[in-house]
Amino acid sequence: MTYPGPEGQWQSQQGQPYQPQQGYQPQQPQYGYDPAQSGYYQQPSGAYPVQQPEPPRRSRKGLVIGLVVALVVLLGGGGTWFALSQSGGGADTPREAAMNLATSIGNGDVVGMLSTLAPAEAALFTDPVEEAVAELKRLQILQPNADPKALSGVQIKTENLTFDDAAAQQVNDHLTITKLTGGTITINADLTKVPFAKDFLDATMRGRQEQNQTETIDIAEHVRETGEPIRIATVQVDGSWYPSMLYTIADYGLLEEKKPWPAQGIPANGAASSNDAVKELAQAVLDADIRRVIELLPPDEMAVLHDVGPAILEEAGRAEPIGGKILDLTTTSSSVSGGTRATLASLEVESPDGDRFSIRKDGDCYSATAQGRTERICADQLPALFEQNAGRRGILPPEVVQVVQSLATGVFKQGIGVITTEVEGKHYVSPIRSLTEQGMTVLRSLKPEDIKALMNLAR
Repeated sequence: MTYPGPEGQWQSQQGQPYQPQQGYQPQQPQYGYDPAQSGYYQQPSGAYPVQQPEPPRRSRKGLVIGLVVALVVLLGGGGTWFALSQSGGGADTPREAAMNLATSIGNGDVVGMLSTLAPAEAALFTDPVEEAVAELKRLQILQPNADPKALSGVQIKTENLTFDDAAAQQVNDHLTITKLTGGTITINADLTKVPFAKDFLDATMRGRQEQNQTETIDIAEHVRETGEPIRIATVQVDGSWYPSMLYTIADYGLLEEKKPWPAQGIPANGAASSNDAVKELAQAVLDADIRRVIELLPPDEMAVLHDVGPAILEEAGRAEPIGGKILDLTTTSSSVSGGTRATLASLEVESPDGDRFSIRKDGDCYSATAQGRTERICADQLPALFEQNAGRRGILPPEVVQVVQSLATGVFKQGIGVITTEVEGKHYVSPIRSLTEQGMTVLRSLKPEDIKALMNLAR
């Protein structure tokens, strides 16, 4: 197994338990990317039958795999905790790393917890935290004094964790899969401890019998049932090692498909500008050119897709192109945390049949032209159009009309945007940052009275 440090000073004895002495409270923000809900796995729900076909209690694996997301911010190779210092660099020693992480854990520091990941990966989740919390406060969903560095609500405690060091899989010079074989993980969730505003908490908790839920997972029992340890991917960046959520998810995806990690990845090949990156990616999607799509993803924060890219290509086979040619695509650029927001200003596409379609943004209105006809629609027209299409006026509740009006106005004014990043002079499209930005666009569009209207409607 690869160890992050000279002379093997981070190594642990095989099978020796690693026993952290305190639980932590990593309440994850409710937006952005959630690896536990990706296409690889689905959280099981409902009761399990008494008798189950082989393998036994297979569905329980999904629950355990979901816990990997929590584990990777706790654990590193060989049973050692990894952490970033507050300055953003890797820890110099295991003790310093454990102390940095323990400080974040004890404070319920969401930003500090997520910062234990590989730097570029951590930034995907930490960059939007401040703005998201500010918007949730403005909408009166969170209390005015809510602090992103001291959120609570989910407590996770690990005990007697053991790794099989001899079974660790060194995939390449920067990726090692560690194997967790023993110990327990206890999760306690209590939404009443999250600093929600009182009105919001009352509305969401109404009618719920249990507000506090606890689940304990015995890792050794899971290993006996499935015949497999829990796999946690660790990556090396600039000489230091970090646990990785994205690589862990990809590793389980390959395992599920019974495919090995590719021997070689797909190199990054960015565009000359932010606008070009968006245009080239859109054309690659129309052409079903998956290789080009992967080339245009950031080589740092999306390194996992470059490494796993050949397996994706093999699985996709010969994808059927959507067809069409982008004749023109223009965006307006604005700086955002971690990158550039490229907002669509105009687009002209030619179909395989030679027909042309174009769309142009003008303030909070959009104009679309096709087959010689131009239609213009503005944000303030959408609620009436929804009601008209529903068959009769007044079919939508006033609360819904109000929220639709706010959303339409906000989205039309802000525009449809994706986030691009620049690495070594080349520009790339960031899928996770773009997804997060869509969520932020919705939050910015809403007003406090919209949230109250929805809560009243729910009553």
